[in-house]
Amino acid sequence: MPSSKRVEQALAALEKDKSKALGLALPKHASIEPGQFVPRADARSAPELFFPAGSAEKTYMVICLDLDAPFVSFPVLGPINHWCQSGLRISSAGGNGKLETTDPFVVNYIGPGPPPGAAPHRYVFLLYEQPANFDVKKHAPGKHVGAGGRMRFDLESWEAKIGLGEVVAANYFKSN
Repeated sequence: MPSSKRVEQALAALEKDKSKALGLALPKHASIEPGQFVPRADARSAPELFFPAGSAEKTYMVICLDLDAPFVSFPVLGPINHWCQSGLRISSAGGNGKLETTDPFVVNYIGPGPPPGAAPHRYVFLLYEQPANFDVKKHAPGKHVGAGGRMRFDLESWEAKIGLGEVVAANYFKSN
């Protein structure tokens, strides 16, 4: 499944202006630059997210996709949904634009897992303004999502189903 128009637009915008990148931080990587290589062992847990340009009055949703599964040259299983988290708001502490939530996940985070011998995959994080009418109870399963519910994720259908607009920030890292 090809990547969606929004993914392509977000990556192109990020290439032109890296200052609009969604901030990603992992314990061993305080500030991940777009396209940076991150060993899979370093990305086992969900990154902290930062959006200094965001508004404290808005709520955001992040979606993380592996665009290259199972192989960069043969991505027939992709994109794979590695995470969908709603209810993200700018933290009032620190003034650094940290995004936090108390909402349950829509799709639980799983770290990178390309097969042995695969080239590094791209793990893209897309930040959207969350629609005001998004019903987290309707979409959060309350349990971990298995592989079948993640593969060949149709981002465009999800965007249309819940009324997501444009991507407001994005970032990605590579891992294998």
